[in-house]
Amino acid sequence: MRNEQLEHIIRAAATVTGQDNIVIIGSQAILASYRHEQLPDEITKSVEADVFYLANNNEDLIDTIDGTIGEATSFQQLHGIYAHGVAEETAILPPGWKERLVTLENANTNGYTGLCLDPYDLCVSKLFRYEDKDLNYVDSLLSAGIINNKLLTQRAKTIIGHGDKKRLVIAYLEGIKDKPRPSVSSEMKRLKDIADRGDKVADQCNEHSKKTKEPT
Repeated sequence: MRNEQLEHIIRAAATVTGQDNIVIIGSQAILASYRHEQLPDEITKSVEADVFYLANNNEDLIDTIDGTIGEATSFQQLHGIYAHGVAEETAILPPGWKERLVTLENANTNGYTGLCLDPYDLCVSKLFRYEDKDLNYVDSLLSAGIINNKLLTQRAKTIIGHGDKKRLVIAYLEGIKDKPRPSVSSEMKRLKDIADRGDKVADQCNEHSKKTKEPT
């Protein structure tokens, strides 16, 4: 997605809903802070913008968005991009994220305003999803020097709750300079292998126990 395409989504969302100040929380929110030419290809490859409204009727508004400028609509077929309505609770975000929203409003948005996640808040939300594609997104920004590891770690530490996931995220960030992270899929495979070995040992023990109890 390019900057002008995100601006188009902001303009279109306001037009179909009659509601201004849409919030963009997905990966393309970073386009409010950087030009697409400044970003690695990994960052702008998505054609989807995750959006919601800070309004009591958000559910009705995002239904309208999904039905008019969402996936598989004529809007996507014509422009190659689309908006995806989500709930505010979709992302795990640091305290104060609303005060750090980056405003995107210009002639191409037709004067309508998009409120986009601050890049560090965006990366924290990606880290707390902890899926391969989200970690790759953060990796790309760190490698390009666009995001600072120390500042990102500090921001991640402000998350309230989410104990186990928070420890996982902090450990990842603190160890990222020392060795590459294991992918989620490889880590799950490693844990499954350990469990399988444990089951095999248990089966062998049970078999041995049965044999020792058999009459001679």
